[in-house]
Order: sequence, then structure tokens, then C-alpha cells
Amino acid sequence: MLIQPALSETAMQAIEITEFGAPEVLRLGERAQPVAGVGEVLIRVSASGINRPDVLQRKGHYAPPPGASDVPGLEVAGVVQGGDAAAMAQVGLRVGDRVCALLAGGGYAQWCVAPVEQCLPVPAGLSDIEAASLPETFFTVWSNVFDRARLQPGETLLVQGGGSGIGVTAIQLGRAFGATVIVTAGSDEKCAACLALGAHHAINYQTQDFVAEVQRITAGKGVDVVLDMVAGSYVAREVECLAEDGRLVIIAVQGGVQAAFNAGLVLRKRLTITGSTLRARPVAFKGAIARALRERVWPLLASGAVRPVVHSSFAAADAAQAHALMESNQHTGKIVLTW
Repeated sequence: MLIQPALSETAMQAIEITEFGAPEVLRLGERAQPVAGVGEVLIRVSASGINRPDVLQRKGHYAPPPGASDVPGLEVAGVVQGGDAAAMAQVGLRVGDRVCALLAGGGYAQWCVAPVEQCLPVPAGLSDIEAASLPETFFTVWSNVFDRARLQPGETLLVQGGGSGIGVTAIQLGRAFGATVIVTAGSDEKCAACLALGAHHAINYQTQDFVAEVQRITAGKGVDVVLDMVAGSYVAREVECLAEDGRLVIIAVQGGVQAAFNAGLVLRKRLTITGSTLRARPVAFKGAIARALRERVWPLLASGAVRPVVHSSFAAADAAQAHALMESNQHTGKIVLTW
């Protein structure tokens, strides 16, 4: 049975991409409220997280998967208003519960629908703004660092872009699960922020050679896992950084899609080079990540051992300003829209 709320009106506000281009193409518009289908919940959104894929979509470089909303936004926090009662019961969700959710699109809006399996309760003590900053980065880091790269306690993790939303999450989860964490960041201030979050070492890539620094820090052994959002020319240097049986996981290509590297090192050191995208993966795949997060990570958020890092929040109508901040790279952590 689908539980539908009694709505006095069917319209809602949403941030629309009026054309592909600069942040100014984002405008507050009006859309019909979505309707939850089988396996879905309807959420009244309080806050919407901003992520790099949103910027790529705005520029015309990252289309939504088939069937997903063309409204940008991959994560929200809010209150369950209705949905598939049977599916909700299976995961213990009820109308009125505060949740955060991972979406394939549609998050920059007052209302959204999300697969039940991709919803998680807001951790105790967190605001909706903090909760909206969690899903995209926590799902991504868990899937890539722990599932694909199999980071183990006692190993060393190198995180490129430690000040990003992904970076601040990877730092905290890496440390919480017993790894030594090395990060790169683009300023001394961001390096200091990464160290304050729990990174063991921080390398300013503007003034230091991260390959040489990694070799120095690890006494020539190298790191076991690299989480890379740059690709391009970084791949060759990361191959040099890796220890024997090391794993490189590429999750974005901000430095370009072409990479030349020493394949001989891959052979001699028995390296694994892999990568993934999350947005188009099946609900069942994302649901498995959600269950792992709820069991392994949500208790750490509730206890304060791991915490959300929100750099700033903007009223939804100021989405263009929020995107401009993201593209400036002057922030550390997440940027969130509020409704």
C-alpha cells in the first residue's frame, strides 16, 4: 500500500538548470510535487547537499540516469511524508521519521522521492543541515575505500584533496577503522584543517612533491590505498606512491581522462587500478552500502567519533552562489542548501 499525504497544493519550489553553463543558470522555479512509487518514500526536504557531480550536470557534462529527475541534487535530509508502506516497514521507517537519503537526482527541491533502501535515519544529535551532507560522500567513500580497495587496519591511505567533502569523510573513516591517513591539500590552512580532523600527515601539493613526501613518510614503503579524484597526470605519480599489492581507486577525473603510467611498476608491485561511479548503480547495490553504513558507521556519527563537516549553508534561492563557492575550491568540507 502507498501512503500519500494530504496535500493542499501540488506545486513545489525547485532549483532548475535553465541552460548549461555558469552558476547563474541555476534558477528557483516551480515543479509538480513528485509521487512516491513502489519501493519509494516521499520526503519533505529541509536541506540538500551540493556535490561536484551537480556542477558537472549544470555544465552539461553529467546527464541524469534514465528515469531520474533532471533537477540536480544527490542527497537530502528531511521528514518522511508517505510512500510504500510495506517497503518502509521492512527497514523500520515510518511517516514522520527524520531521514537522510541518497538520490539519483531531484534533491534541490522542497519535496523528493527516494528509494527506501537508500534512506538512513538522521544520526542522533545531528541537524538536518549536517545530515544532508552525509549520504553522497559516505556512500562513495565506503564503496570505494572499504569495499573496492579493501582498506585494512594498519594500512596506509593516501587521500587526494583532503579538504573536499569526499576528503573529510575519507580522513575520518580511514582513521576510525585503524588506517594511517595521508592527505594532499592546496593550502597550509586546508592541511591544518585535515590534521585537525584526524589525518596523520598533510602535504601541500602547491609547495611539496607528494610522491617524495609519501616516500619520506612511509620510509620508502609507499601507501596501500590511494583515493583519487584527479586522474590525468596524477595516475603515474600515484603508481609510484603505491606499496606492493597497493590499490588505486579513481572516483573522478578532474585532471582529465587520459593517463600514461609505468606499467612495469604495476607488474612488479602487483598493483590494482580500479574505479567506479555510483549514480547509475542499481538500488540494490546502494542499499547494501546503506546497510553497511548503518551498522558500521552510523554509530560512530551518533557518538561523535566521526562528524559531518559543513563549511557553509545557503538558502536554496542562492544555489548559484553556493555553486560558485564550490568551484572556487575555497571551502573545506560540504556546502548545503536549506529550504
